[in-house]
This record gives sequence, C-alpha cells and structure tokens, in this order.
Amino acid sequence: MEAVKGLLVPGILPEKCYDEFFVEFNLLEVTCLKILLSKVLGIGIIAGSILVKVPQIMKILRAGTAEGLSFHSVLLELLALTGTMVYSITNGFSFSAWGEVLFLIIQTLIIGFLIQHLGGRTAWGLLLTGAYFAVVTVLLSPLTPMAVITALQASNVPAVVISRLIQAVTNYRNGHTGQLSAVTVSLLFLGSMARIFTSIQETGDSLMALTYVVASSCNGIIFAQLLYYWNARSPGKKKKRR
Repeated sequence: MEAVKGLLVPGILPEKCYDEFFVEFNLLEVTCLKILLSKVLGIGIIAGSILVKVPQIMKILRAGTAEGLSFHSVLLELLALTGTMVYSITNGFSFSAWGEVLFLIIQTLIIGFLIQHLGGRTAWGLLLTGAYFAVVTVLLSPLTPMAVITALQASNVPAVVISRLIQAVTNYRNGHTGQLSAVTVSLLFLGSMARIFTSIQETGDSLMALTYVVASSCNGIIFAQLLYYWNARSPGKKKKRR
C-alpha cells in the first residue's frame, strides 16, 4: 500500500483523500471524488493534447497546402495559449491544470510555420517562430510585472473569440472547411469543455474558468461548421476529380 500511496500522494490525491479511499474505504466522499475526477480528466487532456493537432499537421502535409486555414486565427490562438501558460506558471498552478497548453503551443507553432512555408514565405515563418520564443522568455523572466501577465491572460477572451470568428468567417466565405481536421476540431472542442470543470476544481481561478467557457463556445461554432460543411469540397478538389 505504501507503493500505491507514493504514486497517488500528493500528485493525484491529497493525503486526506487517500485515507478516505484506502483506509476508511469511503469511496463516495464527494469532495475527494471531485478532486480525483479533475485530476484524471486533466491527465487525460494532457495525454490527448500531445497528438491533438497531429491529424491537422498531417492533413496539411499530405495536401501540400494550408488552404482554408487562417494564419491570423493561428496567431491569435497562439496568443491565447501563451497567455494561459505564462499565467499558470507564474501563479504556480498544478501542471495537470494547464499542461496541454504547452503541447498545443508547439503544434500550433508548427501549423503556423507550415502556412507560411507552403505559401512561399519560409524565411518569414522562421523569423516569427524565433521571435515567439524570445517573447516567451521575456514574459517568464522576473522582468515582466505580474500586472502584465494578468492582463495577457485577460486578453485571452477577446483573442479566442476573434480567432475563432476569423476561422468561422473563412469557412463561410469558402463554403467549406478546407484542410481543417475533423479529429483535431472535435478533440479541441471536447477538451475545452472538460477544462471548465478542471480549472474550477484545481485552480479556483475565475479568469481561467471564463477563458475555457469562451473557448468551448467558440470551438463549438467551428465544430458545428465542420458538420454542416461535411460533404463540401473546395473548387480545387472538384476540378481534380473531373
């Protein structure tokens, strides 16, 4: 049992909850069940995030084009993700409460670079990637006041809304969703909804929770478009089939 305790405490369960479950055998203790559910969801979201945008990346590479993807939307999404990561690290939140953001940032950077690269702007893509890492280094340094970090996190709400609206408008104007991956869009939608619960449970931070509420709503719009335009094809694809 000590080995089990070593695995669970304190990373997944506080000692009090471990005693409730494994000593008192009180498996229905509500507070501890919420903590356990939140941790399991958080770990599951992080595990899924490692590959969540890989289908999107692979779809772009196979097609040899980033048609249908808005670079401005990608930049705003990167801003929102970065704000959450920096805010979480600065406030000392548990990695299980925000860890997927790190992997989403890496994959979003790759998508942003591919949009530039496949558009014949490889040097510009490399420059933007290097500039991004420089900015993050400054944000995580003692040089950046906490007020700036909080303001960055607060900017997530409009950034997420504008990011998703740009993509939604792009989809509407095109009459299709281009190279958007159904798997990626679905996982982002489900993950952001689950994060509403885990952010309330693990951080108690209303700003974090609000960000995920807004993200879920906006991701839901893209998900709905994906279903609506499911059988639609870009003009290029139609021509190719003739």
